[in-house]
Amino acid sequence: MDFSIAPHHQLLISEMETFARSELQDDVVARDSTGTFPMDWWHKCAQHGIQGMASVSPYGGSSPELDLLGSMMAIQALGRTCKDAGFLLALNAQMWTVQIPILHFGTEEQKERFLKPLATGLKIGVHALTEPDAGSDIFSMQTTATKVNGGYLLNGVKRFITLGPLADIALVFASTNLELGQWGISAFLVETDSPGLTKGPVLEKMGLRTVPFSELTMTECFVPTENRLGKEGVGFSICHSSLEYDRCCMLAGKLGAMERQLDDAIQYAQQRRQGGKAIGKYQAVSHRIADMKLRIESSKLLLYKVAWCKSNGQNAPLEAALVKLQLSESFLQNSLDAIRTMGGNGYLKEYEVERDLRDSVGGILYAGTSDVQRNIISKLLGL
Repeated sequence: MDFSIAPHHQLLISEMETFARSELQDDVVARDSTGTFPMDWWHKCAQHGIQGMASVSPYGGSSPELDLLGSMMAIQALGRTCKDAGFLLALNAQMWTVQIPILHFGTEEQKERFLKPLATGLKIGVHALTEPDAGSDIFSMQTTATKVNGGYLLNGVKRFITLGPLADIALVFASTNLELGQWGISAFLVETDSPGLTKGPVLEKMGLRTVPFSELTMTECFVPTENRLGKEGVGFSICHSSLEYDRCCMLAGKLGAMERQLDDAIQYAQQRRQGGKAIGKYQAVSHRIADMKLRIESSKLLLYKVAWCKSNGQNAPLEAALVKLQLSESFLQNSLDAIRTMGGNGYLKEYEVERDLRDSVGGILYAGTSDVQRNIISKLLGL
């Protein structure tokens, strides 16, 4: 078993860190306070080929083939050097829950029309799955798609939509047959300027404040048949497939953030003195930092395994659930330990650790809560 990183991936990591240090640095504290999304960063990332990592060269991609392991390492590098977790969530949400489904299930016309402008930063796409009464029990969704001449009429409300206020394209999941449950769900590519689709106001959040969330409401919203992604009833398969990619690369940014937290905690523990010695010499502090390192390394092994499975054409539902549970919970605990290490300073905005803690809470909720991941794991183990 070879744990080394290939030279071309080492080069990619270095390039991403250099790019982030140069282009993705500003007063995140101020933008977090105002809930401001850095649209200029979005375009810079597209020009650098980041959104293109979730596509292929004919459709705005960075290379002829998808390099999931390289993409994951690149996102990890961004998380290590860019402190804006909300922005990284926005990037990953589009790349892995909108672009990847179009790449894998879309027609040539859909890839040219929808995927290419997403991968090149010309348009913003959102994944519209969650509803007010369908979160963890997502397949009880009530949004419907009624077949009419030439297409479908969509009716329903989608909630907690990442980048919703800025969206140009929405991948909407709706039921074409409520009686069939999950097997009656279909997917549609809906342009947000379509008559009958309205965007709700920005939802105020505890964390991840730099990326806007909103509701999307569809009332007799007509979608032409050619905008249906895949066949009727395959929405469950599309959603299930994209989640494995989502949990792999979206969580990579959190792994990078944890590595940054560890470096900062070690430096602080070496420099901060109490009782005549550095606080890192106190066992309570040093053990806390040791636990932070342990969570990082165990999370990294699980994350890289999912990337390896997907890169080799293997399904990884168990591995994806394990890493979602482990990494999101670890980021939450490491953020709390970083604050404890820095004491009162960690509680202040200017040290930027308290924002990590607020941002980390979202990770145990979106893309399947920790409780849902435990249910998935238990079921796959035969319980």
